[in-house]
Amino acid sequence: MIRKILLLLLLPTTAIGQEFYTPSEYGVMVGASTYFGDLNPNYGMRFIRPATGVFYRYSINPYISIKGMANYTRLGYDDQLTANPYQKQRNLRFKSDIVELAAMSEFNFHWFQTGVSKRRFTPYLAAGVGVFYYEPFAYHNNKKYNLRNLGTEGQNTKEYKDRKYKPVSVCFPVGAGIKYWITPGFNLGVEILNRFTLTDYLDDVSQTYVGADKFPSSAQNPTAAYALQDPSILVEGQKLGRVGKQRGDNSTKDQYIMIQVSMSFQLKTYKCPPRFDAGW
Repeated sequence: MIRKILLLLLLPTTAIGQEFYTPSEYGVMVGASTYFGDLNPNYGMRFIRPATGVFYRYSINPYISIKGMANYTRLGYDDQLTANPYQKQRNLRFKSDIVELAAMSEFNFHWFQTGVSKRRFTPYLAAGVGVFYYEPFAYHNNKKYNLRNLGTEGQNTKEYKDRKYKPVSVCFPVGAGIKYWITPGFNLGVEILNRFTLTDYLDDVSQTYVGADKFPSSAQNPTAAYALQDPSILVEGQKLGRVGKQRGDNSTKDQYIMIQVSMSFQLKTYKCPPRFDAGW
């Protein structure tokens, strides 16, 4: 009887003294990004820029999590960064600020649970869907121009108005990562996600030249639209921008990739989490 009374007295103290962590996780990400598309078809790494973000992750169980995230980066490329002679003559370039919102699912290879020493590390796969804002731009005479507004592939003419594109598109992030809790409630991760997009105008390049006559200008003072639709280098007295000549490759959509290191935390709770042992 005395033993039972002592156990009843000790149980509340044990429950209060034990620490648990909520399934909610809050974090930041820092890393780098680059773009693949008409100006970088061979997956070159000559234009890499910082990528930052924030995220919220919720662990449904030790193997499956869902995550919402927001990212910012700047993409770009330049034909002069390649070894391809045609691209060097084409001489196109762009930059674009990217603001992205995405929802992800993560599938852990191992049981992951912060505070449990045997469950502190796992690689995982991730996939999801997102939307992103982009607005490709370039410089002419040291002045910044929004390429979409210039209609460099004839978008501002009746003949080619079907080439118009919006500054918002959908992406499908797919990739993998690893996560590791350093101390209970504080997690470190590394993640690489490639974004497959539904636009071929991330770089403002997709189809054919429409001809310089679609961009009224003067030889003495060419407009930005005239100059940027065909900045090609003269070869044997000719430029590339003849009507119908290929300017880009519209058989594939543009992509961009981010590799980021994440740091996140989980809040303490004294509420005992559900037991997964029986189901897993």
